[in-house]
Amino acid sequence: MLKIRLKRLGAKKDPHYRIIVINSTTKREGKPVEELGHYNPKTKEMKFNLASAQEWVKKGAQPTDTVKYLMANCNPDGSLNYKKPEVVKMSKKAQAKAEAAKAEEAAKAETQAEA
Repeated sequence: MLKIRLKRLGAKKDPHYRIIVINSTTKREGKPVEELGHYNPKTKEMKFNLASAQEWVKKGAQPTDTVKYLMANCNPDGSLNYKKPEVVKMSKKAQAKAEAAKAEEAAKAETQAEA
């Protein structure tokens, strides 16, 4: 059975991956049937041949969970559609201050609306 999976490259603690089609019984760094692209998880840089990957899936190749995610979030040009989370982490004290400021603002708005 063929799999579409990642082949690890790069130094220790600096991974880079190639997205490959390979026999499922072959080791991770074995010779691939076809290379579909590359992916760098640290910089979120990706170049991926999505059309070729979809052809392999039609032929029966099984993508791994990570490759399914990459295929789902791939732009038509082969780059990753990555959205950085906009959540700002705040300490409990800072969260309490922000909530108090919002409550104070709401109270001012009510008093102005009544007047």
